[in-house]
Amino acid sequence: MHYISTRGGMQPLPFSDTILMGLAPDGGLALPERYPQIGREQLDAWRGLSYAELAFEVIRLFATDIPEADLKDILDRTYTAEVYGSAEITPVKRLKNGLVILELSNGPTLAFKDMAMQFLGNLFEYVLAKKGEQLNIVGATSGDTGSAAEYAMRGKAGINVFMLSPDGLMSPFQRAQMYSLQDENIHNIAIKGMFDDCQDIVKAVQNDHAFKARHKIGTVNSINWARVVAQVVYYFKGYFNATAGNDEKVSFCVPSGNFGNVCAGHIAKQMGLPIERLIVATNENDVLDEFFRTGVYRPRGTANTWVTSSPSMDISKASNFERFVFDLVGRDPAKVRELWAKVDSGEGFDLSDQLAAVREQFGFVSGKSTHADRLATIRAVDAEDGVVVDTHTADGIKVARELRQPGETIVCLETALPAKFADTIREALDRDPPRPAGFDGIENLPQRVTVFDADAAAVKRFIEQALA
Repeated sequence: MHYISTRGGMQPLPFSDTILMGLAPDGGLALPERYPQIGREQLDAWRGLSYAELAFEVIRLFATDIPEADLKDILDRTYTAEVYGSAEITPVKRLKNGLVILELSNGPTLAFKDMAMQFLGNLFEYVLAKKGEQLNIVGATSGDTGSAAEYAMRGKAGINVFMLSPDGLMSPFQRAQMYSLQDENIHNIAIKGMFDDCQDIVKAVQNDHAFKARHKIGTVNSINWARVVAQVVYYFKGYFNATAGNDEKVSFCVPSGNFGNVCAGHIAKQMGLPIERLIVATNENDVLDEFFRTGVYRPRGTANTWVTSSPSMDISKASNFERFVFDLVGRDPAKVRELWAKVDSGEGFDLSDQLAAVREQFGFVSGKSTHADRLATIRAVDAEDGVVVDTHTADGIKVARELRQPGETIVCLETALPAKFADTIREALDRDPPRPAGFDGIENLPQRVTVFDADAAAVKRFIEQALA
């Protein structure tokens, strides 16, 4: 299996080279030359597997340059009851009205990002040791990627992490998870701006090819293909957990900001997983909802990005969306280059003539949720099901209930535990959310962070000085 760029300017690369690369040299994103196809026989064989066994079966189709014994060892060390709290790794909760919550937040930082990031930490360490290289990770987070990456990479040989986040815009719990880490290889950078400003700086660093080569720069954002492929696994596991047999179809509802999580669902569907619909749920920053309703993609810019109570989705320019559009336009890199030139110029693009394919061939629909909606959903799920959900998962449940068709089973992807968003949970329920053991008083720990304006040159200087 080799990997190409969505913009067509990269020689095909094996998996291990792709994951160390970040953005492709032409500014595009890596995708496999083709998606492996999964038939009924494989689904039947996979249904009873443990999470680590299933991860091996899925990921080995993509990571063909890693010896299978080594890959199995990495996955067996990653997906353990010790790390995720139970042998099930991703259990399900059943709500009323045909909704199923797939629990993805049982890892060390209480967010779905742990599902891929723990794998990525072990994978990076393995690949770097084989190559005798170092990696300096520059990433951006709107709330959960940062802590998941830092907890996965802390103390790892040959790895430094420089994580950008929007200054003051994450929840106090999210900030404390990141900024309280004192490991020498972890560097937190707060940017005066929105997440999109952080993401633009990461892309500027990635696109400075001399700087990137000189300092061995990589990324853990969902720009990184290994992040996406690891997330494909839990769509298969969620399908098996939510169904009695492989004749059934399910739909998935995914709270979405940067499109990485639902992009993994798109890939699972293209591989042959029996997915009926992929339901994209946005918050007030509804750029993706607008596209899936109208076919028009209009990134708003940071000045027009709302600060909301589901802050990890406060994004108006979705990096991973390019991977889906590449498939939508028939894998035509020239067309993708043309469309993203429009995005870079600030005008966006119109693919309304492709809406039939978006819905019928690829199965995408969407909806949005507001602050009032998520409060009402948190209250309703608590009252009806005795379950407290976080703000982002509430956005997904609201949209799933709104769009559910008669008899449809919808798996809602949980994105984080409610403890990370205590202020909004208190507003909704007039009580504190449950807080897992070991996290009491995390907000009071000493914090270490450097604040910058939205200036890529200043961030690059900081990286150079830290690595000197």
